[in-house]
Amino acid sequence: MGKRSLVIKIWAYVSMAVVVGVIVFLFGYIFIKGVGDISMDFLTQSPKGVVLGQEGGIYPAITGSIFFTLTAVVIGAIPAIATALWVVFYCKSQKVEKLVHAVISAIAGIPSIVLGLFAYSLFVRDLNFGRCILSSGIALGIMILPFIEIRAEKAFLELPKEMILAVYALGCSKAHAIVTVVLPGCITELFSGVILGGCYAMGATAPMIFTGAVAFAASPKSIMEPAMALPMHLYLLVAQGTPSLGKAYGTAFVMMMVILISNVLVTIYARRRQKAWNR
Repeated sequence: MGKRSLVIKIWAYVSMAVVVGVIVFLFGYIFIKGVGDISMDFLTQSPKGVVLGQEGGIYPAITGSIFFTLTAVVIGAIPAIATALWVVFYCKSQKVEKLVHAVISAIAGIPSIVLGLFAYSLFVRDLNFGRCILSSGIALGIMILPFIEIRAEKAFLELPKEMILAVYALGCSKAHAIVTVVLPGCITELFSGVILGGCYAMGATAPMIFTGAVAFAASPKSIMEPAMALPMHLYLLVAQGTPSLGKAYGTAFVMMMVILISNVLVTIYARRRQKAWNR
């Protein structure tokens, strides 16, 4: 047992070091390649040039990505958390629960490009929404729904049952227990799942190509408009070849930093809320 424990411990530390090393190398490599193109003008101006994006900046792509992500999070997170609550606290049939899990697993297995094609056919063409942020947001929301639902359900199941039973013992309803105990007690896990889902949506190029992302547009003012997006802009820059690679690396680094900063800020906020609730 001693040798096995040592081997497992070494394996765990080596794996952790490899993961951290890969992440640091990835950030460092992309930063070094794109640092020459990152500036305030790059972050605050629109793309310009004979070849689009070879000059100017990526500001409309940043704001567009934020719009796409927020729309997807609203559309995907609300039904995902509601489904998790229903499965854990209201569903009395194991067959129905298994059916719900089967549907969630099926949705999780759909390729993102197929979801983009579905959203294009139904919302862009048949329902005449047009190419817009809402059409993309629906496709992205469906894509991240299983991601959020699984994590929300896990968080609800891990909440100590004694806390919920204590609320019932006071004569309170199940809905009151959910609002006052379950949701506040799982706020950290729920926020983490929602933000990770949002980051997943932010980097999904395929659904955006079909439904709402365009090569050039001003910063969006409505979800019924098309918009630029960082992953779409990055794809176009790389497709243009060597002249735009510096801008492509700069765009990639900005997108990675937006995702990283979002995760850090929301994690800090969620932990503070959790500590305040525990008190």
